[in-house]
Amino acid sequence: MSATRDGKMWRCQFYYKDWQGVSHKKNKRGFKTKAEAEQWERDFLQQQQRNLDINFENFVQIYYEDMEHRLRENTMRTKKFIIDLKIIPYFKKKNMNEIKASDIRAWQNALMKKGYSETYLKTVNNQLSAIFNYAVRYYDLKDNPCRKAGSIGKSHAGEKEFWTKQEFKQFLVTVENKPETKMAFLLLYWTGMRIGELLAITYNDIDLEKRTISVNKSYQRIEGRDIITPPKTPKSKRIITIPSFLTEELKEYISHLYGIMAEERMFRFTKSYMEHEIIRGIKASGVKRIRLHDIRHSHASLLVEMGFTPLAIAERLGHEKIETTLNTYSHLYPNKQGELADKLEIENSREEEE
Repeated sequence: MSATRDGKMWRCQFYYKDWQGVSHKKNKRGFKTKAEAEQWERDFLQQQQRNLDINFENFVQIYYEDMEHRLRENTMRTKKFIIDLKIIPYFKKKNMNEIKASDIRAWQNALMKKGYSETYLKTVNNQLSAIFNYAVRYYDLKDNPCRKAGSIGKSHAGEKEFWTKQEFKQFLVTVENKPETKMAFLLLYWTGMRIGELLAITYNDIDLEKRTISVNKSYQRIEGRDIITPPKTPKSKRIITIPSFLTEELKEYISHLYGIMAEERMFRFTKSYMEHEIIRGIKASGVKRIRLHDIRHSHASLLVEMGFTPLAIAERLGHEKIETTLNTYSHLYPNKQGELADKLEIENSREEEE
């Protein structure tokens, strides 16, 4: 080890070779103790080895460094939060090539005892599995121990909550005196857009003559910064046709936007503001409590009730796969199946009469 005194603190200096075999000198200062400096050097060198004879915590850092260039910033922040809080504390000192399915099962059991929701358990377990899948694909780990251990939790927490058209109208009364807020909720309910897609809309994205809105980006507020990113998936880039009454509402709203630039966001608030407004409006109107994202489900349920096919709904919502639509809204289709059977019965009766 090469830890040395640096005034009242400690520092470490050493040479290492990068992934191209080029030698570099590393100089890190500011450690309170010699042990801290030496541990930092050990962790750094282990990460440079890029093999599986490495502890879980250091391998996760390699995983982070790679994935942060490939995932959206907010997705990466969520991933890190879950892994750092729920996974690393349990496995951090175990070597990657020593973690067994039995270790995963023990961790799963400990997690289930904490009383988390089924969907959260599934999410956390998926993050651990993703790390091992990464090791299998790029570092020649023989297999993913999570597969042998089996999964926990559920992908969907039963039926989605949503508002009927009447409930939405009842809620809308509570934002009548806030034109910007009202317009935002109208667009969410009648288009099924994601909140990030709505907040990224600019004047250029709207064609009032063709009655369309182009969804081609997403907005997030992260640590005080406005972040514009591509939509969630390639299929999320889409053009949504809107009904005439909504076009008229948009015309009226836009006519009062003085000085807005063509590329400037039309809605100048954030998701947290909208979440505050939906909570306030629910209390004021007395409608059932739903999440902001459930307005998207409300639009989908309206389309199902109107008889649109899963394919048409998937295209409007920007789902990457039609299976997503079917899995998310399958509970809304049993009644439609009954109606279909009734119509077939009527059709058969007609043929017999003829």
